[in-house]
Amino acid sequence: MNSPRTMELWNSTVGRDFILVGILNDCAFPELLCATITVLYMLALISNSLLLLVITMDTRLHVPMYQLLGQLSLMDLLFTSVVTPKALVDFLRREYIISFEGCALQMFLALTVGSAEDLLLAFMAYDRYVAICHPLNYMVYMKPRVCWFMVATSWILAYLSALGHTIYTMHFPFCMSLEIRHLLCEIPPLLKLACADSSKYELLVYVTGVTFLLLPLMTIVASYTLILFTVLHMPTNEGKKKALVTCSSHLTVVGMFYGAATFMYVLPSSFHSPKQDNIISVFYTIVTPALNPLIYSLRNKEVMGALRRVLGRYVLLAHSTP
Repeated sequence: MNSPRTMELWNSTVGRDFILVGILNDCAFPELLCATITVLYMLALISNSLLLLVITMDTRLHVPMYQLLGQLSLMDLLFTSVVTPKALVDFLRREYIISFEGCALQMFLALTVGSAEDLLLAFMAYDRYVAICHPLNYMVYMKPRVCWFMVATSWILAYLSALGHTIYTMHFPFCMSLEIRHLLCEIPPLLKLACADSSKYELLVYVTGVTFLLLPLMTIVASYTLILFTVLHMPTNEGKKKALVTCSSHLTVVGMFYGAATFMYVLPSSFHSPKQDNIISVFYTIVTPALNPLIYSLRNKEVMGALRRVLGRYVLLAHSTP
């Protein structure tokens, strides 16, 4: 139960603004970094939107693998848009203020999308396991309703976790300082500003981080271990190559996402510094969403073929319009 003093401090925090001192304020060449982040954001917008368009428009891609990939593109699009435009506009205007309510909303949205992506990557690994290890029963195990159940589970569990963490994090009084030395409003940097004891909650954040990150990661490792055994026993080199190309794309994305998220939410706070946290946050909120669609599409003949068909259709429509 909160003491009257704590409640008084919390009441004095609500309605006050935070100051986001992100990576653009803490580097030697901020203009160059701003331009780089802008290019990466535009790349993320264009590539993820194109991939979503292709998966939606081309009926040949209306299978579980690509439906899950479409959800990943949607999550990447939302994730980077929650953070990047705010950071760029603040830098250009030289105003780094975010309201208490805005900070809570940004934290909630980033946690929801990030946690949903974390769970979705595990479901995508299971999809690849079924496709490679049980190809004849693929449409039995991965019926459309099973696929959409996976998507709904990812979003609902992520929503509930994010809502609980956002409410509890923002209930702390912040009297140390209102300067957040981070790219976005996130749990670890905000708890550093709390003037109430947050040690028990930090333990809960650690346990939740382990649950949301390591359990799906164990699923991914188990799926790919079984896939590897199956691939090694394939009779043809062509089948092995196709399976390995498909899986290598997913494993690259998994490595980038889980590596950054594990550093942020599983490693003890003693391993963190504001500069390191800023670099990591740029990686999983800006760099990864820009690279994911390229990793999945450039080496995938089905996606590239569908992209050519969809773009060709639009070109024909443009030429036929008087």
